[in-house]
Order: sequence, then C-alpha cells, then structure tokens
Amino acid sequence: MGTDIERPQHEGLEARIADAIAPTIESMGYELVRVQVSGKERPVVQIMADRADDAPFRVEDCEAISHAAGAVLDVEDPIKGEWTLEVSSPGIDRPLTRTKDWNRYAGHVATLELMIPQEGRKRFRGIVLGADAEAARLKLDEGGEAAFPRSNIRRAKLVLTDELIAATAALAGVPALDEAGTGPDEDTGTDTAVSPRAKGAKRGPGGKKPH
Repeated sequence: MGTDIERPQHEGLEARIADAIAPTIESMGYELVRVQVSGKERPVVQIMADRADDAPFRVEDCEAISHAAGAVLDVEDPIKGEWTLEVSSPGIDRPLTRTKDWNRYAGHVATLELMIPQEGRKRFRGIVLGADAEAARLKLDEGGEAAFPRSNIRRAKLVLTDELIAATAALAGVPALDEAGTGPDEDTGTDTAVSPRAKGAKRGPGGKKPH
C-alpha cells in the first residue's frame, strides 16, 4: 500500500517530515493530508491525516498515528531539541491539498491563496469545480471560472457552510448537529492527540516527557 497514493506537496523541513512518516501511516491504512511546522523555541509538528477507507476519523486514529509517526521521527531526528507532535483529522473546513480533495468536494465553497499573483491578486473564493494534477478550478464569486496552477497554490481550504456540514454528516452517517445544536469543531472536526517529545527522551504516561 502507498505506491498509488497521492501525497500533498511540501517543502523544506515539512517535506522531510512528510517523506519520513508517509510510508508508515499509509501501511496502517491512513493517508497524509498535510504536515505543518510552527513555532521556533519549541516547534509544533502538526500532522493532518485521513483514513484511507473513508471511515470516520476518531481519537484512537490520532493516537495510533501519533505513536507510529513519533517513533519514526525519533529515529529520523529532523528537529533538534524539544518539539511537540500534534495529530488531527482535516475537519469539515478541510484544506484542499490533493486532487481527490478537489474532486470529492466539487460544488462546495473554497478559498485559495496563491504564491504568485494571478490577474493581479493572490486570494480567490468560489465554488470548487474540481482539479487534475496540473490545475484546480473555481467558479468565482464575482462571476466566471478560473484555473489555478497547483504548483502556485500556497494554501486552499473549504469554507464552513450549512451545505458542507450536511454533506459531511451524510457521508459519516451522523446527524449534522449534536444535542447542543452545534456542529463539529471548525478546525479539526475530531479530538487531537498531542504528544510532547524531545530528542533522546521517551514518552511517559499520558504522552508527557518524564522528568
């Protein structure tokens, strides 16, 4: 498993981390959606993943990926000193990083930001029309359609709408609203496993570094 899976594009440190962990989590039945590193004094490595079988992503999945990816990164040692590993699902307003994401969510609203301006601007919003390996397409809010080279997209994500919440709930086979009348969390859509780690240190009970 893994040779036919499209992996999102990353650069620099994030690319090294993605290349290191992707084969392992793919062998476990997951797909990498995004790796993001933030912070300087104690960097946070954020791993966003999906289940390959499209089943609901749960906290147990976060924990499984956290343990497996953490073990790989302890060996690869891409970051010196202390760092934190955070694993989550893409959530409802997910980033669009792969061709399958753009095509699966065609008909929903998304925003994107470019690295190099196109027609004098970097930010666009519209209805997703799909994508191939070369370009992603939107029906723009202001009218007309536009294609954007995938290599020039800095980031793109779905916009949280009632239609998207309903569609996501239908795919998962759950009600669109919980008992309190609120939808899933906008950022992750699920629980997140957070594991503080440090070079040469083992994880103690509850994911904390032993003293």
